[in-house]
Amino acid sequence: MDTATLLCSCEDRSGIVAALTHFVAEYGGNIIDLDQHTDRREKKFFMRLAWDLGPSALSREDIPGAMALVAKKFTDMKWRLSFASPRQRVAIMASTAPHCLADLLLRHQMGELPCEIVLVIANHGDLSDLCRHFRVPFQRVPVTREGRAEAEAEAIGLLRDARIDLVVLARYMQVLGPGFTDGWRGGIINIHHSFLPAFVGAKPYHQALERGVKIIGATAHYVTAELDQGPIIAQDAIPVSHRDEVEDLIRKGRDIERRVLAAAVRLHLEHRVIISGNRTIVF
Repeated sequence: MDTATLLCSCEDRSGIVAALTHFVAEYGGNIIDLDQHTDRREKKFFMRLAWDLGPSALSREDIPGAMALVAKKFTDMKWRLSFASPRQRVAIMASTAPHCLADLLLRHQMGELPCEIVLVIANHGDLSDLCRHFRVPFQRVPVTREGRAEAEAEAIGLLRDARIDLVVLARYMQVLGPGFTDGWRGGIINIHHSFLPAFVGAKPYHQALERGVKIIGATAHYVTAELDQGPIIAQDAIPVSHRDEVEDLIRKGRDIERRVLAAAVRLHLEHRVIISGNRTIVF
């Protein structure tokens, strides 16, 4: 089934749903999913509309132009149109921790992530055997304090050559500069080992143990030039107790990091996330 998905936002007013659903019906599409949200505080309207193209009266190439004419009827409408095929091309960046990378590669192999994972970039060589097992190309790009800019430029070149749509940071322990983040605005997802902002810096689970926390969590967010301040896509938590040691917190933390990162990546790939300012609307 060839499908199209529209994500849009604009100033709230009457007639938006009618206009967009009429647009789909007018050209022979069959709506398979529709979700909307009105932010009454900001008076903004958000919508996700997915439809089966079927015997559409418009070619895929002509749909964006027709949609642009509809969008002109509404104040400041921002919209993005995506199709189920071809699938998005994904690159994963990692360092030495294997848990998030292995989980994503396995989910992809099992058909749970609608994308093509075409490249893994790491600043160490520890994960090369894992990538070889899943038959995914692995590229090591070492990062040193003196050569950080050159390493980042090399990684950017690899991503552009591979025509990457989405970059996933699977415990990649390097800070990306503005030249990198601006090139994939809204297209880099990171997993953070806590609810943001909390327990920043080194040894977060040691800090959590010392504070006697009762839950630990993970946050998946889009990456911006401001460290760990990008729009949040998904979060989750699990309980811990006074009986847990640091090793227990780390083990539980790895489990939740895998889950939250995979959930965020899937939401992005299914075109369920609208960025509004520094927050997200997730359908």
